[in-house]
Amino acid sequence: MTFSAVIVAAGSGTRAGPGQAKQWRLLAGKPVLRWSAEALLAGGAQKLVIVAESQAQPLLDAALNGLAGWTTTPGGATRALSVQAGLAALADRPADEPVLIHDAARPFLGAATIQAVLKALEVADGAIPGLPVADTLKSGALESNVVTKPRTDLWRAQTPQAFRRDRLLAAYAAWAGPDEPTDDGQVVERHGGRVVVTPGDPMLMKLTYPEDFAMAEKLGAETLAGRARITRMGQGFDAHRWGPGESVWLCGVEIAHDETLIGHSDADAGLHALTDAILGAIGEGDIGDHFPPTDPQWKGAASDRFLAHAVDLVRRRGGTLVNVDVTLICERPKIKPHRAAMRERLAQILDLPLDRVSVKATTTEGMGFTGRGEGLAAQAIAVVETPA
Repeated sequence: MTFSAVIVAAGSGTRAGPGQAKQWRLLAGKPVLRWSAEALLAGGAQKLVIVAESQAQPLLDAALNGLAGWTTTPGGATRALSVQAGLAALADRPADEPVLIHDAARPFLGAATIQAVLKALEVADGAIPGLPVADTLKSGALESNVVTKPRTDLWRAQTPQAFRRDRLLAAYAAWAGPDEPTDDGQVVERHGGRVVVTPGDPMLMKLTYPEDFAMAEKLGAETLAGRARITRMGQGFDAHRWGPGESVWLCGVEIAHDETLIGHSDADAGLHALTDAILGAIGEGDIGDHFPPTDPQWKGAASDRFLAHAVDLVRRRGGTLVNVDVTLICERPKIKPHRAAMRERLAQILDLPLDRVSVKATTTEGMGFTGRGEGLAAQAIAVVETPA
């Protein structure tokens, strides 16, 4: 059964604690939103609409970098308005096509849940995944007398919830009253539709409070560990000429010297080569694609920013940097006295154990531009693991 999908990602998520809204936070090295987007696209979504705030476009582009088949539309002041905005963005799809409405804050969506709600939609107006209530229910204010409530046939509703698009649009058009619907199933119910429950998934937890992220981080790491992974390797090379100066930056460490390397940024050849190696490992071009030397904002910039960006791209793909190896090629300055500091600085930027960071140096025995003291060169190798 073909279907389209809407992910609601316009909320601020204030209950999740300080920092970025929860849909943009990293979970096991991957943005929360990307988990759901990948699952819906892999599950067969013909078109995926992400409803997000207009000003969040840079975050959205970064979170879904490399994914195809999605588009975005601005959200509304409430979840209900955001859902309707997402439905409107699907106007080019068949009116009666099934559409799945999913909350970005539920990252661990599995194929079985998608197929179950689509199957149930063959005989119902709506289908929602749900978990039976296992705990005893009490009603009453905190620290006051409570009353026990029966839990028979009670369900904890999850998403994605499935409907025919025209059926859900009609239900929203008919919604009246000051109260806001808490989910889309409620809207179709009130419109007289038949909504059924399908088996939910305990993994499909909703990230609401700060403590939810600690549990989800463990689940995310275990999920990624159970998936097929591939090892990628990238190499990088960089060279800069010597010019007048009093110090030089190499592998993130400033070294006093009677010359400096000339470049648009701080000309740290070691970091430039390593950045290119990491970008090469994930097929993301080279440093010039991300930080053009023609852009004045990068004039004199510290190259550790470039390296941190490359590492962030790896993590956003659900990848892990395994180890790096940098070789500096020069006659001067002597690298050995500074090698330990360079390794420590790289380990800090890359968030790697020290034994996974190597810095070496060699000369060309007086041959070539490095041998003649005209410039310095660096080459690097990076090993990355990513989902297959």
